[in-house]
Amino acid sequence: MSAFVQDDAGRLLMIRRTDNDKYAIRGGQQEVGETLAQAAIREVKEETGVDVKVTGLIGLYSNPDHVIAYDDDGGGVRQEFSICFRARHVGGELHTSSESKEVHWIERALISELNVNPSIKIRINYGHEERPSPYYI
Repeated sequence: MSAFVQDDAGRLLMIRRTDNDKYAIRGGQQEVGETLAQAAIREVKEETGVDVKVTGLIGLYSNPDHVIAYDDDGGGVRQEFSICFRARHVGGELHTSSESKEVHWIERALISELNVNPSIKIRINYGHEERPSPYYI
């Protein structure tokens, strides 16, 4: 799950990840006892310090070519599946975490200059397009 979070100026909340040094929108995993929207709110707060309100769904993403190998669960390998929510900034202060070495509000024109995984670029591009229906693949 991930969240496309914009502030009142239209800037996008992005982190620079500690694991691969790439820029990304905040995301993570749902925990037992929470809804997907609650997971998005929690993950954004934990990794960026920003409070958000989920306002919609950007898309559902699955790519058979994007396989992720995890170090923390005995070497599990999974195919990517992600839900990307649209959210707006409602408070909080930017801070880093163990997963985010940098946290920034980024102007749309500057995003193309950043090192961003292609699968995350798809979410960002679709989020900026503000289409009436969710993306799915």
